[in-house]
Amino acid sequence: MRGDAQAFHIRRRRAPGTAGPGRPEPPRVARPRHRGPRPPRAPADPAGPEELTPAERSRLAGRERRHRELSGYAAIQGTRPQTLSYGLADSPSGQLAWNLDWFAAHGDKPDALDRDAVLTNVSLYWFTNTAGPSARLYKEAASAWGTTPERSGVPIGVAVFRGDTAIRRLAEPHHTITHWSEFEAGGHFAAMEVPEPLVDDVRTFFRALR
Repeated sequence: MRGDAQAFHIRRRRAPGTAGPGRPEPPRVARPRHRGPRPPRAPADPAGPEELTPAERSRLAGRERRHRELSGYAAIQGTRPQTLSYGLADSPSGQLAWNLDWFAAHGDKPDALDRDAVLTNVSLYWFTNTAGPSARLYKEAASAWGTTPERSGVPIGVAVFRGDTAIRRLAEPHHTITHWSEFEAGGHFAAMEVPEPLVDDVRTFFRALR
């Protein structure tokens, strides 16, 4: 370990590999995010005193594309998770294909991911038979998606990696963002793609809160 390494307690409320519009539960727990916090879905040209920059417009277009083309998994998990779970629990190749589609569609360089790490991720679902509960989370949380959340006073650090659609000015009305960093590499699976920059950024975030 490095001399300045810090130890943390990590609370995870959802099954491995799933994602969602998280809100910090405990009122005194700071939260790092390797993906930007989700504000309510914004219109194509959000109203405000300032126009979006070209980079922000590109991210907004990317968000709309994800909703239009890459959200099929969320639709079925949010409406028919039990039906899906039978197929995933019955076939290891089906479970592998379901997870690989996510890695391929949302990662920065999915071919660069370590195969053993990918298989380990998939194995967590297969050997514990938890694909169903993991999918059901989407149905249980669906009612909150797209709604305007109450503003949280909990400090949040955001690391934006390549391909992320986070826009700070759209997130700040709903979150107390005390740390924001952007990277040219990585992706949705930054912990697997670029672990060292992610770890360094988490340490930087918490160091300011000590």
